[in-house]
Amino acid sequence: MEPSVFMAVIAAAAMHAGWNAVLKIRLDPFLAVVLVNAACGIIALPVALYLGLPEPHVWPWILASVLIHLVYYLTLSGAYRRADMGLVYPIARGSAPLLTTILSVTLVGEAVDAQGFLGVALLALGILTIAWRRAGFAAFDRTALRLALMCGLSITAYTLVDGLGARSASSPHLYTSWLFVMDSLLITLVGLAWKGPRALAPTLSFIGPGFAGGAMSLAAYWISIWAMTKAPIGLVAAVRESSVLFGAVIAVVVLHEPLRRERILAAALIVAGLALIKLH
Repeated sequence: MEPSVFMAVIAAAAMHAGWNAVLKIRLDPFLAVVLVNAACGIIALPVALYLGLPEPHVWPWILASVLIHLVYYLTLSGAYRRADMGLVYPIARGSAPLLTTILSVTLVGEAVDAQGFLGVALLALGILTIAWRRAGFAAFDRTALRLALMCGLSITAYTLVDGLGARSASSPHLYTSWLFVMDSLLITLVGLAWKGPRALAPTLSFIGPGFAGGAMSLAAYWISIWAMTKAPIGLVAAVRESSVLFGAVIAVVVLHEPLRRERILAAALIVAGLALIKLH
């Protein structure tokens, strides 16, 4: 991976952790997701209109990604409603490469060497370390854990779809701009249908943080999709998961969540596992 691409993805990882922190503002997590994505769509729309419509063969990729992203948002906001960011974020982000590795071995038949298997083991250990608290697993919300793991599965799916979709388009920027427009449209419609217009009213008090989160979310994933057209998808995905460390820092420093030794150890194990799996 070229140094410029690597540094761009590291910056994207930091911004990704930042917009996830916005979801912990004093607003229902799903409403925060709607707000952030509406901001993404508003920012991306002028670019999409300027670049024009994607080629017909690109639309199935975009629509598939939009539906997978909806699952991602619902599971992520549901997990944040039940547990704090320092627990949910590493599980959701760390489990995605683990799931990708397992699926590639069992379904595709890819070979994983000893270093790769060690990476998988470290990832699993990191996830278990996060879930383990002083009172044991019984103290951790099992529903939040399941939602975070489902979120990780959706991350695996949309990463593959968007990497392949962007490569099939004439420009990754064309693909990404329309992805954000369609994504924001769907999540807003779902929010209106589920919560109702009046329920969305509280988001008006958080326009500033919402657009800040939207700008970070858009920039983070835009960079990642562009990078997946310049480097292997798995390599980009692995570097992007360094967001786990940024998320841990934000959870403690900004959100004032308790700093536990288990969190530090877990974040280190997850990142080490990602490096062994994808960067060997």
